[in-house]
Amino acid sequence: MINVVVADDELPAVEELAFLLAKDPRIGTVHRATSGAEALKALEEFDVDALFLDIHMPALTGLDIARVISRFTRPPAVVFVTADEAQALEAFELAAVDYILKPIRPERLAESVRRVCETVEDDADAPELVTVDQGGVTKMIRRDEITHVQAQGDYARLHTREGSYLIRVPLGDLEQQWSGAGFVRIHRGYLVAMDHIGRVKLQPGKAAVTIGALELPVSRRALPNLRERLEAHRVRPL
Repeated sequence: MINVVVADDELPAVEELAFLLAKDPRIGTVHRATSGAEALKALEEFDVDALFLDIHMPALTGLDIARVISRFTRPPAVVFVTADEAQALEAFELAAVDYILKPIRPERLAESVRRVCETVEDDADAPELVTVDQGGVTKMIRRDEITHVQAQGDYARLHTREGSYLIRVPLGDLEQQWSGAGFVRIHRGYLVAMDHIGRVKLQPGKAAVTIGALELPVSRRALPNLRERLEAHRVRPL
């Protein structure tokens, strides 16, 4: 099921659309907003897969919100629900999934929900992207291309086959954020991606993992957790 935000400056319109969406078994939680600011606040507070936005709202319009979230790494799907036919071209230029004209027909809304579900499923399969800075130029790298991460004070250096990138995030924070993505802490100075481990050496007094031609130490404290993760990941130590 998908969680959505319904935003319209007219409360009856919000309630009507929320009611129709709640009847669809593909819809989970429906969050209501009567302004653009409330819609953005809902995005900060809740896990949202899609927004159903009126275009003409005071201050922040639906188009304004779409522009804001287009800068997100993983923006939620956007459906415009409006009585204005004239904004359709601009809406689709902002990568809108659909454009529904009022009054809303239930069968048309159901088709829109289908499109949203397909978009959300496709996004779920897409690789996570990480924003990095290289020589003053901001770029995106795929997280699944990161082989290991090295602690550098309050910073962390992300290593890939092609190069390395310094980000202002402590290694401990990345350990918590990326644990579910296959990264494991092997040392106070290193976080490694399980998928990129080539060999594991568990010799008495000296444990290490190899990534390509690089050998990284495994601390005694981290060893039990590494063993557990290796068993779950089906990597056989040497």
